[in-house]
Formats: sequence, C-alpha cells, structure tokens
Amino acid sequence: MLNKIPPKYDLLLIILGAVFFFFPFLGGVHLFDWDEINFAECAREMIVTGDYLRVHIDYQPFWEKPPLFFWLQALSMRLFGVGEYAARLPNAICGILTLCTVYLIGKKLHNRSLAWFWVLAFGGSILPHLYFKSGIIDPWFNLFIFLGIYFLFRSTWQYQNQKNSYLFLAIAGLFTGLAILTKGPVAGLITALVLGIYWLIQRFRWFLHLGHFLFYGLFVLLTAGLWFGLEIWQNGTWFVSTFIEYQIRLLRTEDAGHGGFLGYHFVVLFLGVFPASIFAFKTLLPQKIAWPSWNHIETTKLVWDFKIWMQILFLVVLILFSLVQSKIVHYSSLCYFPLTYLAALRLNEIVKNDSILKWEKTLFWVVTALWLIVLFALPIVGQNIAILKPLLQKDLFALGNIEAEVSWTFLDFIPFLFLAILTVYFVYFSSTKGQLQKGIFGLFVGMAFFINITLIFFINKIEAYSQNAAIEFYISKQTEDCYVYPLHRTYAHMFYTLQKPTYNKKRYVKDWLLEGEIDKDVYFVSKVNHLHRIQKYKDIQEIYRKNGFVFFKRSKAIGE
Repeated sequence: MLNKIPPKYDLLLIILGAVFFFFPFLGGVHLFDWDEINFAECAREMIVTGDYLRVHIDYQPFWEKPPLFFWLQALSMRLFGVGEYAARLPNAICGILTLCTVYLIGKKLHNRSLAWFWVLAFGGSILPHLYFKSGIIDPWFNLFIFLGIYFLFRSTWQYQNQKNSYLFLAIAGLFTGLAILTKGPVAGLITALVLGIYWLIQRFRWFLHLGHFLFYGLFVLLTAGLWFGLEIWQNGTWFVSTFIEYQIRLLRTEDAGHGGFLGYHFVVLFLGVFPASIFAFKTLLPQKIAWPSWNHIETTKLVWDFKIWMQILFLVVLILFSLVQSKIVHYSSLCYFPLTYLAALRLNEIVKNDSILKWEKTLFWVVTALWLIVLFALPIVGQNIAILKPLLQKDLFALGNIEAEVSWTFLDFIPFLFLAILTVYFVYFSSTKGQLQKGIFGLFVGMAFFINITLIFFINKIEAYSQNAAIEFYISKQTEDCYVYPLHRTYAHMFYTLQKPTYNKKRYVKDWLLEGEIDKDVYFVSKVNHLHRIQKYKDIQEIYRKNGFVFFKRSKAIGE
C-alpha cells in the first residue's frame, strides 16, 4: 500500500487525515465536568480579568495547574470566541503535531513502514484518538514529556559515540520544562524515574556525565522559570508553594470520587487503547529484534536501546499511577506513546512474517466482542430504559438521570454494525496470504472512522442523561444579574453562566447565600439525593426538577 504513496507526501497526508478526524464536531456537545469545564473556565477568566500570569477559578487563585495549557485555550478563545470548539481546538492541533512527531521519529530510527504503523496505531486506537477531541491538559503534557525523554535518549547516543550532545540536552530540557509548565513537577518525576531505571539496567554505568545532567537541568529550570520565577518575583512564594503541596497531596491521597483498584490502569489501557494494545503485548517483554534491512550494527543498537527506553517509560507510568491513590483515566495516558510504538514494532514484524500469532487473534476477538456487546446493548437499553430502575433504587440521582427524554432509534445500531463489518474485514485480510498490510491499514483507519461515528451517535445522549439539564439552566442565567450556587462540586455554572467577577466577597460564603441579606437573587442547584442540604431553609423556593437536578431560588426581596 505504501508503494502507491510517494514518501514526500507522507506528512501532508498525515496532517490532512488529522484535520479530517480531529477538527469536526469539536463543539458538538457541551464540555464535560470536571476537567474540561474547569480548564476552559480558567482560560475564560484569563480573558475576562486580563491576568495571564496567575491562574484563577471562580476569580480566586487556582494553584492546582500551571498556565501553559490555559494560555493555548485563551488564545483559541480570543480567535474563535468562548465556547466548546475553542476549548478543544488546542488538542486537535496537538493531535496533528503528535502524529507528525511519531512519524518522523519512527522513520528516523526505523523506516517508513514502521513510522506509518506508529501513526496508525496512535491515531486509530480509541482513547488516544478521543483525547485529541477533548479539552483536557494531557495531550500536550504527554507530548512534551515524550519529546523531553526522546531527546535525552538521543543525547546519550551522541555522548556514547563521542559526539556533542549539548544541543539535544538543551532541547530535552526545553520540552521537560514545557511539560512542567503544562501540568506540574510530575513531568520531572517521571523523567527522573526513567533515567534512574535505565541507569540500573545499564548496571550503574553512566550514560551521561554529571555536567550533562546539570546542563539539562539548567534548561529545565530556565524554561519552567518563565512562569514559576516570575510568579514568585511578583507575588511571593505562597502560590507556588501551595501548588507544590497540592501536587504532593494528589499523589498520596485519593481525590474525591476518583478511587480505584490496583489494576485499574492496566484495564484502561488494555480496553481503551484497542486495537494497538493487542499488538503491543509481545513487545512489552524483552526480546531480540532482528531486521534483515539493518546492515549497520550501530543502527540496530540504537533501535534496541530506544525500545528499552519505551518499555521503561510504559512501566514507570503504569506502576506509578497504579500506586497513586487517585485513579483517573488520563493519569496513564502518557503510556499511549510507548504502547503504540511497541504495537508498531509488532505490526511491522507481522507484515514482514505475513502471520499473526493465534493468541493475538484470540485477544483481538475477545476485546472486539466486549465492545460489540456494549454497542449492541446501548440502543436496546436506551429504548427500554425503565429496565434499569430496579438496579438504581438506592441512587436517586441516577434514577433522575434516566428520566431524561432521549430519542433512541434503530439507527443507533450503526456503530455496532460498522465495528462488526470492520472486524470481518480485518479477519479476512489477516487470513489471506500477502494481504496483512492491507488488513492492518484498513483496521486502524476504520477504527478512526468508528470512533467518530460512535461519538456522533452516542455522545449527546450520554450528556443528556448526565449533565444537560443543569447546563441548560446555567445558560438560561447568562443575562440575569444573579448568583448561581450549586450544592455539589462542579465548574459548569461558572463557564455556562459566563460568570462575571464581583467585589462582593460574601458571595463565596455559603451561609450568607442561604440566610444572609443578599443583594441579588440566588439560584441553588442540587442533586435530588442532596435535598436535605437545602430544604430546611424556608425562604428558598423550589422552581422545578429535571433529570436528577432540583433548582431553587432565593429572592433578594426576601433576604433584605
């Protein structure tokens, strides 16, 4: 298949494909709580306040994240207006850069064939693809960490071959510093763990000297210091020290609602990075790589070494975030880089040998069957939603959620049918001699289409059940001069009411809003299972209920 495409058009084809898959429908559904709305609101408040140095949420200092990603979102909102599309656009652009990056690195270290398999494995697997259509920080964070580690790897080879490695070290420090500016010091922790384990594998033989590490660290500090240093210089150490304390606390304690079992991230990666995860299994374990086209021994050693770095990166991220108390899907998303690379190694080997192992076929069938069962069951359950009520009797909020008016039709079986046909296509070509490359290309390109088709059919339905009733209410209050106070953790009311800053600091005091002499009408939003928090207040009147949410109003006249 590759022989039909001139190599000079590869990058153009990747860019056009990424634009085709990642850019459409970014604004087709509201942002989801918590992270998407949280980050978009930080960017919106940057624009409102004009303060691009310090991150705010609810117009108060927000020390949980550095500002780089919010700068990107704020720029996007400046260009395209405040909304879902602008909030997600930076990650679509990151998708283009990521696929181009893995292609260039794959081609540099291996060959064109493997480079394309890496692109396909990354862009055609479920979670990696979905993240480029989201508004969360991790795609940029992961790209910067990966590039930092890649250029560290390149610098070690320059050093071992007695060549100048300082340029690669400077670039590595730049990208690690950008990663820290994107999400925090965990980028440095992950990089340090990778270097440390590689040092152990090398039997404590130094692959760089002390001066190299200091030079690299200097560029990390210079880059990260663009914000951390300026913040300390202008406002003192409180904000930065609180930020660091939060990062440490996040690693040691379970965030509310984000616990999980020890193997949580293994399951997420196995099912979520399908189908690349199936083909990565064989290359996760140490083995000899032999490629007939590699005639130069140094090239073989370089590739072998890079594979070790990727195995280390995968295991570091998987183990680190399995041990962390908070379990969130995107915590292990940095694994997408090594996992898809290892899958690309195996796919290249499969095409070369023109055969897939039986256990790989079995794993493929098992995971595909699981997804097909889910896709087949969703429309059936949706059309007969009442069958869930006996299972949700103890969860009043979930019972309210499924009361949402959602239209399910037989057209909602299209994602199921598409995946079933794609599976038959892959099985046929993978069983036909000399057709494996066509089968693999078709599988991953087809998966990219499948992911987008599934989003089109299901994402608005999911939102209708989960949060749309509340979002609609918040939007209805955009032009009203009032306070909106949810009685559960959310950021949606800030972003979707286009909340403005106020000089009345009492509005942050819950008791004042509930009982004080308010200067504006106050609207309260409660989940139906939390009504005990508000029903005891006599002058707060219920307005209406919808899909598990209950909306109240306390009028200014009553509070005076």
